[in-house]
Amino acid sequence: MSKKITVIATVIIILAIFITACAPQKAPASPESGLTPIRLPVGFIPNVQFAPLYVAIEKGYYRDAGIDLTLDYSQEVDGVALVGANQLSFSIASGEQVLLGRSQNLPITYVANWYQQYPVGIVSLKEKGISNLSDLKGKKIGTPVLSGASYIGLRALLDAAHLSEADVTLDVIGFNQTEALTAGQEDAVVVYITNEPIQLESEGYEIDLHRVADYVQLVGNGLITNETTLEENPELVRKMVEASLKGIQDTMADPEEAYQISKKYVENLAQADETVQMQVLKTSLELYPSGQPGYSDPTAWENMQTLLLEMGLMTKPLDLAKAYSNDFLP
Repeated sequence: MSKKITVIATVIIILAIFITACAPQKAPASPESGLTPIRLPVGFIPNVQFAPLYVAIEKGYYRDAGIDLTLDYSQEVDGVALVGANQLSFSIASGEQVLLGRSQNLPITYVANWYQQYPVGIVSLKEKGISNLSDLKGKKIGTPVLSGASYIGLRALLDAAHLSEADVTLDVIGFNQTEALTAGQEDAVVVYITNEPIQLESEGYEIDLHRVADYVQLVGNGLITNETTLEENPELVRKMVEASLKGIQDTMADPEEAYQISKKYVENLAQADETVQMQVLKTSLELYPSGQPGYSDPTAWENMQTLLLEMGLMTKPLDLAKAYSNDFLP
């Protein structure tokens, strides 16, 4: 299957869910607690990377805001589709998913930035000699999929090196990048910088890591909602944003406390290698906003849109003012 067909298939899945969704349902207040139940898809398995959410739940920030929050570890694309169909009010999603969704008429809006830096990179073993991005020319690069943040990050790094896909050999390998790299199957692999690079170094490998954020500013993960929720319940959006940002700020202020709280929410974290898992958390913290918490930088959105247009994943520019908002920050 070609790269473009794979991406189009992903979009079709989004649209299929959107079209077949039931009539929009508002989250009712619980008659017992008086809280508004919110199910929040986060796009990955329980992990210490979600410490800010665990902290905000544990410290009662959501409950104080009148929200009964439940985390949903389903796929990012599902969360985007359900929010777009107004079946859910919120989800965690990356910037490219917002623009791709809006290009297919999903009325979703990004209302709080979580990862100011894009979390994708390309890693290689030091012995491969890929110390500069230009060294990727002619190399075999393993990527989990040809869609989503991994593919966007890969293309951003190739663009930064003035390379095209034709200058490298792409290999779709699924999510076993570490094994493929150490077995010599690939010269380099596309990774989330909070995962595989830390694992490789913990196993004693010397690596070269090229982070997207070191070359171009793109829109990372953040909180999204839909236009119906924005219009009908802006106060809920404001409270959801504020509670989430409190969790982020507390995690940045005291990572050790956040790690201990995460043990309650991440199965087997207490038995895991604490040195490695703490490094995962600390690396994640480096991606968080350095300025105003939750703020979306217009330049990052412009860069993201330009990249998607160049890749042919969007056919025309969008009104970015509708794609994101800073109006709900504390």
